[in-house]
Amino acid sequence: MMTFEEIKQIIIEKVGSDAIFGEETTGLQPALIINPDKMIEVCLELRDNENTWFDFLACLSGIDYGIEEKKFGVVYHLSSIIKKHQIVLKVVQENDRSEQNLPVFKSVSSVWRTADWHEREAFDLVGIFFEGHPDLRRILLPDDWQGYPLRKDYKNAETYKNIKIDF
Repeated sequence: MMTFEEIKQIIIEKVGSDAIFGEETTGLQPALIINPDKMIEVCLELRDNENTWFDFLACLSGIDYGIEEKKFGVVYHLSSIIKKHQIVLKVVQENDRSEQNLPVFKSVSSVWRTADWHEREAFDLVGIFFEGHPDLRRILLPDDWQGYPLRKDYKNAETYKNIKIDF
């Protein structure tokens, strides 16, 4: 089993020190904050490196950091079933929060096929666009739904196609 520091060092050696923007080590699961431009390269290295072998994307979540922060992010929980270790990666970017200017991150669906539906969910509910995704469209809500329900500034619709929505 590799430690957080050993995994971090592999990324620095194989991808470069500019691949990591920072780290969070105070929580239950330490996380590396990855340069969004290097995300695919980092993921391929972590998947294919014989020491890390992160063969399983357990979870991918879209994050709205809040109206004041004007930032969105994606959190990736990776596991190696064979090596029995885990790592959390995060990418973050500033965004003006408009529905015409969605935050854009690179799709990792070419690295782990399971990312396909996870990214569609983050797109549908948070409004994060995944560049290079093979079929990015809503997965839970109707195609003509307005807005992104997991955004902090989302206002619940009162009706949908003249049907009252009652919570």
